Amino acid sequence: MSQAPRQMHLGVFVLGTGNHSAGWRYPGAATRNTDLAVLQEIARIAERGRFDLLFVADGLVMDPGDHPSFLCRFEPTTLLAVLSATTRHVGLGATVSTSFGEPYHVARTFASLDHLSQGRAAWNVVTSSAPKAALNFSREQHMDHALRYAVANEFVDVVKGLWDCWTDGAIVADTATGLYLDPARTADVVFSVVQELDSARQAYAELKGRLGTYGRAPDQLTVLPGVMPILGRTDAEAHDKLAVLQSWVTPTNALTLVSGRLGYDVTSFPLDAPVPAPPPGAPGSQTFPKVLFEAARRQQMTLRDLYNLTAAARGHWVVCGTPRRIADTLEEWFVAGAADGFNILPPYFPGAFAEFVDLVVPELQRRGLFRRTYAGATLREHFGLARVPSPGARRDAGGRE
Repeated sequence: MSQAPRQMHLGVFVLGTGNHSAGWRYPGAATRNTDLAVLQEIARIAERGRFDLLFVADGLVMDPGDHPSFLCRFEPTTLLAVLSATTRHVGLGATVSTSFGEPYHVARTFASLDHLSQGRAAWNVVTSSAPKAALNFSREQHMDHALRYAVANEFVDVVKGLWDCWTDGAIVADTATGLYLDPARTADVVFSVVQELDSARQAYAELKGRLGTYGRAPDQLTVLPGVMPILGRTDAEAHDKLAVLQSWVTPTNALTLVSGRLGYDVTSFPLDAPVPAPPPGAPGSQTFPKVLFEAARRQQMTLRDLYNLTAAARGHWVVCGTPRRIADTLEEWFVAGAADGFNILPPYFPGAFAEFVDLVVPELQRRGLFRRTYAGATLREHFGLARVPSPGARRDAGGRE
């Protein structure tokens, strides 16, 4: 029997009123991230597009210089509990940090959400990198990098152990790409950070290659690079749209964002000089500094070049063009073995997301690259993952394991 053709998986990344730093200014864009009606509309669009997953980002400390749509956010698991009542199929994922919580609370929260949504919950595992986050939890300082990841690894093991007792559906989505919290060991889905096809393909192969170390098969982990699509009726119109969005970004805001992504302060460096290398022992997240600095070095970027890139999609990949051209690009990466699908970062909500669903998704469907209907009702079914037997099913009639 021939194997079914490989198909893409799609998630949508919900942050603020849009993933572009100035997306809130675009005509028709939502201007508040605390408008439940807008968030419900985003969920409906995701389900109409047969998306695997709607993912809500979070942070434990906010920069007062951020736009209010980033500063004022719903607590994500509370929000997803509400959205679970108005959706039937799309997966519901949320970021919850391992740095300032307790495994029992996280396990119980996601087990509850998984039951409320009938098997559609996903936990995005992160460690908190911002030093000031510690102050919000009555701590004078953050854990150092090594301890933060040691805690994270044990935290994930405890949560998954509790899930074995309580639930059979919740899955782990992991933004880590290194060996500190190895997604080959812990994750079912990885949200990766990419800029170039060759490096993305290499990272994909390395990650998939590590799965065997943990007794896992390549199809047990789904890799979804983040991508911001900018659509237009022509390629020129799409590039003009990006130029308008970029024109609303100030150097001060952009450099603050770059500093946050790199993990070290670059606000005092000349804009037209090369991107400064990270100082020894620079704190912060390890994923974005590596991807962004290596891309800047390879392409001989100035700091101005890097802030333009980062302001567009906070360090993620941006693709501009007609729906067909964007579908061509996504297909190229998918077929080349650089991705199992994509985490879509619309520049503004809800309009830019609706454009992608109404114009790009049908093109992918015509090519046989994406589902036309949901094959199941749970998130594990969407990703082709075996369901974990429920506690009752693990025991035989005599009550033995």
